[in-house]
Amino acid sequence: MGKYFGTDGFRGQACVVLTAEHAFKIGRFLGWYYGKDHHAKIVIGKDTRRSSYMYENALAAGITASGSDAYLLHVTTTPCVAYITRTEMFDCGVMISASHNPYTDNGIKLMNCDGEKMDDALQDEIETYIDGNHEEIPFATEANIGCTVDFYSGRNRYIGYLTNLATKSFENRKIALDCANGSSWMIGPAVFNALGAKTYVINNAPDGVNINTGCGSTHIEGLQQYVKENNLDCGFAFDGDADRCLAVDENGDIVNGDKIMYICAKHLKSQGQLPTNKVVTTVMSNFGLYKALDKIGIGYEKTAVGDRYVYENMKEFNHMIGGEQSGHIIFRKFARTGDGVLTAIQLLSVMVDTQLPLSVLAAEVTMYPQVLKNVVVDDKDATLEDPAVKLAVDAATAELGDNGRVLLRKSGTEPVLRVMSEAGSDEECEKHVDAIIESMKASNHLIKIK
Repeated sequence: MGKYFGTDGFRGQACVVLTAEHAFKIGRFLGWYYGKDHHAKIVIGKDTRRSSYMYENALAAGITASGSDAYLLHVTTTPCVAYITRTEMFDCGVMISASHNPYTDNGIKLMNCDGEKMDDALQDEIETYIDGNHEEIPFATEANIGCTVDFYSGRNRYIGYLTNLATKSFENRKIALDCANGSSWMIGPAVFNALGAKTYVINNAPDGVNINTGCGSTHIEGLQQYVKENNLDCGFAFDGDADRCLAVDENGDIVNGDKIMYICAKHLKSQGQLPTNKVVTTVMSNFGLYKALDKIGIGYEKTAVGDRYVYENMKEFNHMIGGEQSGHIIFRKFARTGDGVLTAIQLLSVMVDTQLPLSVLAAEVTMYPQVLKNVVVDDKDATLEDPAVKLAVDAATAELGDNGRVLLRKSGTEPVLRVMSEAGSDEECEKHVDAIIESMKASNHLIKIK
């Protein structure tokens, strides 16, 4: 990760960490870089945050000032930008969103011409330009100045693409959509109405400051209650830019990303559409998912945390499904990034094909209790390599055997280690996590527990 760009773009508090000047400079660089040998086209989407309009204007100004054209999708989802970038032959795509963060934050996500997350080396170059350590980029003049193009029609093409993916009608299915007052507030209902579902929609009235506020995939309790009160078949909760989806079954119980991956992978295998017979997860997927996959003979890969790493593994080894417990699910046959609306379509399609309720489909995965504690240490690498800490980890691992696990993970931005255990009970998890933390204290690496 660089100075500004992390695993999922340049993100932070609007006008404090991420400023309009940053957006203008990013636009200037992109317009110049992609327009070196031809008249470049760059497509921009945004979520519903008030600050997104400011960044949209700043990016477009920078792009056109460098001589390239900026195409505006307006309010749309991150996967929509990825899809349009690759199918409409744009040089790159930009999404303005801080995903599941509060409205006070915002972010800029960059995609290459294939709709994939932009290469780190190029983002490093952009950072160099932002800090004034890059060669001067000339302004375009006269007829070489770029144009800003209204491209709302791109959203309609994406909606059409999604509606064509479902192989059966969702007629008579009663579903709820929690749009998080974000990017999916128009697209989600349009897709499921077109597919014949009886759609009940909540949190679809964005006002610029209510995105993710007490709603969506990070606050799913409202959707749980709504599904039960209205006797619906299921519900789907999206985040601010709709690249993730969590589900709620007919009883109001949460079906998280791990369970969604299991249900869909099992169905894909039964249809002969899981060629490598593997699911790609991150190291934070629940132990219960792996036990359930073992039971049905499906293998798995484990990557670092972040859907970027999941997709890189899928692309390299030709895997068809992967994702995170948080609901970032990638169906590689159809998309290059997590897509919440696509995930909901795929999950509802399994329900239609099997004629089983979501609770039954999800019941095959028993989630193990999990305890996670964040600890501040003097040196992350030295702590992980300390013999006493290693001994504590080995002891916990041996005691748990095939009935749980422990995991130590470094924070990418803080002097913090995340100590996690999964086991048969919360008490057992606490015991192993505390024993490992005690070993850090005894070896003088622990500063405090956050």
